[in-house]
Amino acid sequence: MSDVVEELIKVLGKDTVLTGEEASKRSAGQWKNPGNLNCLALILPSNTEEVSQTLKICSKYNQPVVPQGGLTSVTEAAHLKSNEIAISLERMNAIEEINITNKIAIVEAGVVLLDLQHAAEKQDLLFALNLGAKGSCMIGGNIATNAGGLEAVRYGVMRNLVLGLEVVLPDGTIISSMNQMIKNNAGYDVKQLFIGSEGTLGIITRAVVKLEDLPKTTNTAFIAVDSFEKASQLLQKAKKHLNHNLTSYELLWNNYYSLMTSSPSPYMPPLPQNYPYYILMEVRGQDAEKDTYDFENFLADNLENGLIADAAPAQNHSEYELFWAIRENVELVFSVYKPVFLFDVSLPISEMENYIAKIHADVNKVWPDAPFFVFGHMADGNLHLYISCGEDNEQTQIDLYDIVFAPLKSIGGSVTAEHGIGLEKKRWLATSRTENEIALMKTLKKAIDPLNIMNPGKVFDI
Repeated sequence: MSDVVEELIKVLGKDTVLTGEEASKRSAGQWKNPGNLNCLALILPSNTEEVSQTLKICSKYNQPVVPQGGLTSVTEAAHLKSNEIAISLERMNAIEEINITNKIAIVEAGVVLLDLQHAAEKQDLLFALNLGAKGSCMIGGNIATNAGGLEAVRYGVMRNLVLGLEVVLPDGTIISSMNQMIKNNAGYDVKQLFIGSEGTLGIITRAVVKLEDLPKTTNTAFIAVDSFEKASQLLQKAKKHLNHNLTSYELLWNNYYSLMTSSPSPYMPPLPQNYPYYILMEVRGQDAEKDTYDFENFLADNLENGLIADAAPAQNHSEYELFWAIRENVELVFSVYKPVFLFDVSLPISEMENYIAKIHADVNKVWPDAPFFVFGHMADGNLHLYISCGEDNEQTQIDLYDIVFAPLKSIGGSVTAEHGIGLEKKRWLATSRTENEIALMKTLKKAIDPLNIMNPGKVFDI
């Protein structure tokens, strides 16, 4: 047993420091190659002080560590090497406070997103982050990756929802910046360094997050349009005329919609499959009569003027669940096609149609008739691409990623809207960030983590 593990056990105890079979029998959680955990040790701290003690000892021995949350990353952001120590926040799962007056929640980093949503709802409040992995992802990981999700058009991304943080630096120093105010201009807002840092600067242990009033009404519809231009025009009208209640505006290309509503999918199509684009639109508000009236009139007016070709409002909860299952059940793609490479690019709405057409053509030049599915959060400029081609190996990945990412730099896009860089997209960071931006990132990393022990090798190399 190594000296660092022996000292960790001495200070924290065997119940907190797992080694050997106790650690290796657990899942590694990587979506591509789950397998079992392969690391020097797994630490399960119960509080911030134990995280601090862990990092002090690891810093003393120059021992690399990898923070772990819900292990839902699709970019290998929590990938472990056999000589690294994993620090899981799963035991730090307390919702310490929900303050109705201030509309905030104080939580530990290991709180599962869905648990926080449910706790807020019991107080007639809403925690506004919403994404497919909500049943397993954790708040600390959501913050570390600056998670986005389905409702960013209305509420913003995780960065917009965080008021305060407690973070442990690589040397064990605890930075408690548990601000509860919207306005606080006293010096640098240091929490921003850690939001989206992917665990490379420190370990988030606690957070203060904003809550909203829980909407009392929900109106949802599947909409078909004849062109991308009409989808864009309809979005602008929805933002203008639906009283800021627009919560989701999901755009599905025909091939994704058709896949999700044809065998072997269990879902029946709410609209015919012969339109080029489909929109899943949701509006949530506080006034049942007015909100429904406004939504129905919006659909009727735009059917009449030709922006909408067809529409199917959800008439009950079963239809509501069906609509969202069609959008969210992406596992169907993986069950039908292999291998599948996924992307979460962001780009200006005005560039989307041409961008997709170009990369689809470029992919077909190399892999003719490769299955190519597109959908995403149109309103915030984020598209998801699922492409099945070639062999499941590094060279196919590099060749395909080069094609998908190449046009983004010239149109002001990003290789990742919400998933992060991790290991998988490190090669293409410079597509989205300038040389000087990356140099500044490295300066910050060296200042905060001079030994390079925090999630080393992720985002960029030092």
